[in-house]
Amino acid sequence: MPGNGWQVMASFRRDSSVTQQKLKPGTARRIAGYARPYVRELVLFLGLNALAAAIVVAGPLLLKAIIDRGVLPGSGRVVVWLALAVAGLALVEAVLSLFQRWYSARIGEGLIYDLRTQVFDHVQRMPVAFFMRAQTGSLISRLNSDVIGAQRALTTTLSSVVSNVISLILVLVAMIWLSWQVTLIALVLLPIFIIPAKWVGKRLQRVSREQMQLDAEMSSLMTERFNVAGAMLAKLYGRPHEESRVFSDRAGRVRDIGVVAAMYGRVFFTALTLVAALATAMVYGVGGLLVVNGNFELGTLVALAALLTRMYGPLTALSNVQVDVMTALVSFDRVFEVLDLKPMVAERPGAERLRGTGGAPAIEFDDVTFRYPAAEEVSLASLESIARTDTAPAREVLHGVDFTVAPGEMVALVGPSGAGKSTITHLVSRLYDVTGGTVRIGGRDVRDVTLASLRDEVGVVTQDAHLYHDTIRANMLYARPDATDEEIRAALRAAQIGDLVDAMPDGLDTVVGDRGYRLSGGEKQRLALARLLLKAPSVVVLDEATAHLDSESEAAVQHALRTALAGRTSLIIAHRLSTVREADQILVVAGGRIVERGRHEDLLLAGGLYAELYRTQFAPQAGRGRGGSMNVANGDGPGQAAEPLGADRR
Repeated sequence: MPGNGWQVMASFRRDSSVTQQKLKPGTARRIAGYARPYVRELVLFLGLNALAAAIVVAGPLLLKAIIDRGVLPGSGRVVVWLALAVAGLALVEAVLSLFQRWYSARIGEGLIYDLRTQVFDHVQRMPVAFFMRAQTGSLISRLNSDVIGAQRALTTTLSSVVSNVISLILVLVAMIWLSWQVTLIALVLLPIFIIPAKWVGKRLQRVSREQMQLDAEMSSLMTERFNVAGAMLAKLYGRPHEESRVFSDRAGRVRDIGVVAAMYGRVFFTALTLVAALATAMVYGVGGLLVVNGNFELGTLVALAALLTRMYGPLTALSNVQVDVMTALVSFDRVFEVLDLKPMVAERPGAERLRGTGGAPAIEFDDVTFRYPAAEEVSLASLESIARTDTAPAREVLHGVDFTVAPGEMVALVGPSGAGKSTITHLVSRLYDVTGGTVRIGGRDVRDVTLASLRDEVGVVTQDAHLYHDTIRANMLYARPDATDEEIRAALRAAQIGDLVDAMPDGLDTVVGDRGYRLSGGEKQRLALARLLLKAPSVVVLDEATAHLDSESEAAVQHALRTALAGRTSLIIAHRLSTVREADQILVVAGGRIVERGRHEDLLLAGGLYAELYRTQFAPQAGRGRGGSMNVANGDGPGQAAEPLGADRR
């Protein structure tokens, strides 16, 4: 049986339904574009494959010559020289295989690198709305499984087709030249294998799909249960035994389907081996009679038998070549699907840097309207595990918002949940683009400046500040990579967390854990504030940045913020009474509009929505003193804007 029997079996395991998929126009041309940098390597690689295919035929023919020209006539000299030729051929084949592997790895790994880096860079530039919809596992699959599948199109699949076609042609020509009668008999036996192979292959496809689905479910379960939040939930609700039972059940199904898949695979491989053995026996039987009758030489018989074993593998593989080729092309198409999704927030041609004027710039909202993008505008259905139900057009959530934050001013946004406060802050840092109107910083439309310069000037701290699973130093350097340890420590002290970090055994080299879970909520928030202070932006946006702090921490951080915000323009979603009182201006947001504006005392005297919010939420804080919670009404305020899942709900 040929050595590539397992490759043939793998080919039949692939889903044949892939051949019914329609590729987008121009897919082949785009693939050629990715192959262009490797044209020289590809030509050499395919040439080596062709040469290796020719050696497949040369071996049996040399064996024939050894028997007919050396052994039978009794010529030891011929036997020795031909044996050396066989050994030399084996050596050439071994060297060829090394070069084939090198070129295959060079092309394949290079293509994987090109595709992965391009997809990663493209995904990084997608808007926040994209990540709210796309499933992380599906994105990772595009960077792993689909990219590797695309790579196979230019290495495994292409080389397999080329080598199998050349091998099959040369083998058939050699066999027909030696004996067309024996060759015909060998070909007649082929359907005896192909038909059962197709039957087993369909079942292998079904089992393989089920196996992949069960593996994915088990991996998903482990991912959810092995992160800090999932493990904590199981412990708090006393469910470890139940979780173990669920996992055991899923693992058992994976085990059972694995046994079925293994048996189908063995049946397939056994059938392939058996048919090859039967064909060999028939060749020896028929050919042996022809040798006895003097129709052809013994060496011819041996050569035919050897060539036969080299014919069934390529024939069987080529019978399923359409599935192999389409599988590789569809992987390319799935990668292109992500690359073709245009980022909604992108730099305009000729965008310029947002240059500072030496002081804090003003923030201006000029008749701003905004709606969150619909699903088809930001994501792909294939990246979402759950079918979309929000097919209705997205509704406008901000309506004619007008205000100005003067240079160095602190403006507080207050209002009921869902009013649009966080949406306003997202537009300042250009996480989204306005639907209508203009947002300006320093007199420049944020859409006309480079994203890098905008992010340099605007610093943001959110309620759920994210920390990477790395050291405190690495998380701080994310804000300013060239910062020294002394500058990092100064920022930590300003955020009132310096003493705590210094007291840790590893200091700045302390690993904060997955999403910062080794730190308390207040410690994590202060570390995020320290990161902002290290960045030292001219515009500061705080979205519930002190919500997780206890009374002592909140007092310390408020003191640090007063120093940090001095001389900077700041826009803050206010959930603390102290922030509201100290604001130069308060904007009351309801239903996506600014319904009131002014200072604390003036708004109280006006007796409007702010006065109502103050009585229900702010006034109790005055009785408790500094540090009380200031979460506003939970969505029952007047004129609450309807927003999509994952949008601003504060």
